[in-house]
Formats: sequence, structure tokens, C-alpha cells
Amino acid sequence: MLRNVNDLYEFKVTGSNGPIGVVKDCFFDDRAWTIRFFVVEMDASLGGRKVLISPMAIHVLDWAAKTLAASLTRERVKASPDVDTSKPVSRQHEVEQFSYYGYPSYWGEAQLWGGGPKFGMSLDGYQDVGLPAEAWVQERFADKLAKLHRERGDDPHLRSCRAIERYYLHATDGDIGHVESLLVEDEAWAIRYLVVNTSDWWLGHQTLIATPWITDIDWLDATVSVDLTRQTIKEVPAYDPNALPNPDQERALFDHYERPDHANMIAARPV
Repeated sequence: MLRNVNDLYEFKVTGSNGPIGVVKDCFFDDRAWTIRFFVVEMDASLGGRKVLISPMAIHVLDWAAKTLAASLTRERVKASPDVDTSKPVSRQHEVEQFSYYGYPSYWGEAQLWGGGPKFGMSLDGYQDVGLPAEAWVQERFADKLAKLHRERGDDPHLRSCRAIERYYLHATDGDIGHVESLLVEDEAWAIRYLVVNTSDWWLGHQTLIATPWITDIDWLDATVSVDLTRQTIKEVPAYDPNALPNPDQERALFDHYERPDHANMIAARPV
């Protein structure tokens, strides 16, 4: 189901033995447009620092109660590796996180989560979701982890969802608006759309831009480029921020942009 990523902020995260903290941000993969970590500010009793928790650790997501239940203990999260959450996350930091928790890697695989299109599918064969046998993981992924550690470098690819908000949207013939928020599908944690506010350029409205239509992100200039004209974006039906789009509205959006090849993105989505 599609959700606005902004609605995740301030969700309470609980562990197997008590509260852990609250969600402050999400880090997404800027190549696959998939959320890889929740940025969680731990309770004061755990030190109050910000840590990364993978969707692989979450076994219950309750939108009504605004809670995430993780298969992790408070002590395990407290002892997790440090990472500067104010900066983009590089691969070596992600390797450290996955190695610490014993998760299988997804990078270099065809599916969004390595073993499948949903994160739970990559945990097949584990007895406890979020608490796999670390020795098994180290043995299976030893070569890949060793290679990544040898190639340690500043190759950031995980970006803040909060940071991309307010980025300018650049059409083929000029700027057209700014990113207001992101819509994520909560089965695979794949980001499906940017919500773009065009009111900066005329008496505009909010509209949706599917992530496959993005051609470039310039992190220094804070711009997102798409291969669409300003006029085409201007004429698209307005997006109602108080009502998430249904499949018929999404198909109408694809038809407007003459992008029927992406209709399978809707058809393949879990209901």
C-alpha cells in the first residue's frame, strides 16, 4: 500500500524487551529508490544517539498506532556501530550495520532485497526475522564483505528522505517546482513517487512524478531532473495530499505522461 514517508516520522520503535526510540528520518538507496534504514533517535535511557534500523528488523508495522515493532533487544541496538546520520551513508557503513546484525546483503542482486522484491523474502531460512545466525551470514557473504572492506571509500549512496524535500524539480525546459514529500510502498519499502509542489512557478498544485522518470539527481545543486516538459507537468491532474492515489488514478497519470510501460509497477504491487 502506498504511504507518505512523512507519516513515518515520530513513529515509536519498540524492541523485544521495551521501547527503543522514535523515527526521525529514513535513508533511501538513490539507485534503487528503496528505503534501507530508519533513522531512530534512541530513548534517553539508551543514550539518545541516532542509530540505523533496517526494515529487515521490523516484524509489525502499525500505521494506526504509529509504531514499529523490531525483533531486536534494546541492548543490541544500543551497542550498534556509530554512523553520522547527518551525512549520506557510504557502503562501508552499511556493511558494518549488516554485519553487526547478521543480515544478508542485497547489493549486487537483481531483486530489491537480494532474495526477493520484499525485504522479508531475503530472510528465508532464518529462524528469527531480524536475529539470524551471524555465523551463517558471515560464511555465506564472507567474500562479498571482504571485497567491500578492501574497497572502502567515500561512495555515499544512501540519502536522507528529509534532505531531498525542497529539492528543485528540473524539467527538460526549465525548473517546474520542488519536492514536497515521497510516496513509499510499504511492502517492499520502494519509493514510487515524488510529490512535487509547482506553486513556486505559477498558481500551481501538487503532482506526482514516478521515480523511473527521474534522469538525474544533483546533490550539490539540490535538483532532481526528469525527462518531461514543463507544460506536460503543468497539465497533469492535481494530486490530493489528503488522499493517496488509487490504481485508476495512477494509470491516468501514466497515460497523461504517455508512459504505459510503467503500468506493471501498479500491477505487481501487493494489495
